[in-house]
Amino acid sequence: MAEQDDSEKTEEPTQRKLDEAQKKGDVVKSQEISTWFVMMGGAVAIALLGPSTASSLASSLKVFLAQPDAIPMDPEHLRRIWLSIGRDAFGAVIAPLGILVGAALIGHLIQHAPVFTAENMKPKLSKISPAEGLKRLFGPKSLMNLAKGVVKMAVVGTVSFMLVWPERDQLALMMTWEIAQLLPVVQAMALKMFMGVIAVMTVVAGLDYLFERMQWMKKQRMSIQEVKDEYKQMEGDPTVKAKLRQIRVERGRKRMMAAVPTATVIITNPTHYAVALKYEQGMGAPVVVAKGVDAVAFKIREIGQEHDIPIVENPPLARALHATVQIDEEVKPEHYKAVAEVIGYVMRLKAKITGGGGRR
Repeated sequence: MAEQDDSEKTEEPTQRKLDEAQKKGDVVKSQEISTWFVMMGGAVAIALLGPSTASSLASSLKVFLAQPDAIPMDPEHLRRIWLSIGRDAFGAVIAPLGILVGAALIGHLIQHAPVFTAENMKPKLSKISPAEGLKRLFGPKSLMNLAKGVVKMAVVGTVSFMLVWPERDQLALMMTWEIAQLLPVVQAMALKMFMGVIAVMTVVAGLDYLFERMQWMKKQRMSIQEVKDEYKQMEGDPTVKAKLRQIRVERGRKRMMAAVPTATVIITNPTHYAVALKYEQGMGAPVVVAKGVDAVAFKIREIGQEHDIPIVENPPLARALHATVQIDEEVKPEHYKAVAEVIGYVMRLKAKITGGGGRR
């Protein structure tokens, strides 16, 4: 079943899938990159701190090499000697160790940003399953890592041998040299070996990173169904979006119908279009509070009649306002004259009705 699932993952991963994988701690990581930086840190430590570190350690251990018979053997003197040697050794190696630790951190950080996640700490039955353990131990990834390790050791060993072999005669003589004479030669040989190995490891690390990234991208591949599901999550299910859009339209229509009683006049087509305008003293221009066609237009006219809103038939103006002015927007300047005539007519009509009612 797993093979079938893997075979279905034919699509390149989306950026969202890659981001989610990184948040879970699943990132591209080449151990050879980290090893390269550690080795480079070792070379830097030898070049900068090698002589001082070696001299400090040599001074501390000189008593054991030059005059071992003069060392007091009582417990108190031995305790003091070992404490002194410990302090000197710690002081001598703390700086090189700091360089190595810093190089190791850079080797990790240069590949990916720090990721803090509890995903790998979650209990999983696969972690204690003997079958899964054997699969991890003898799986393709483990065998590949073993093959890479063997090849790396063979290449590094060959390069080291080629660099040291020409110095074989000098190595035999070095046993008779004084420490002061020995240290510069050892430093030079160590740097030479480190540089040769680093040169080879540069190629190995680059190839390993490309391989690990290729494997990681292959692991992140998605099936067509996963791509569709992710698209639905990002863009929204079309069915849900249509339902939400319908709800918004219905709510907007209810708010619009609730504003019809506040209108000053309703301009109609007379049957297909209806536009309700509101105008009060002090407003810059009339505002469209409701508009619609067919059934919506009929409902606007019906509410207008219930609330005694004047209804004026003006087909060209109704169509023009419906097409160019949105809800809660003011009438466009090109329609001022026509709208002013309608509102003026309505105002005169209201004044006439009010005045007639007063005489009666």
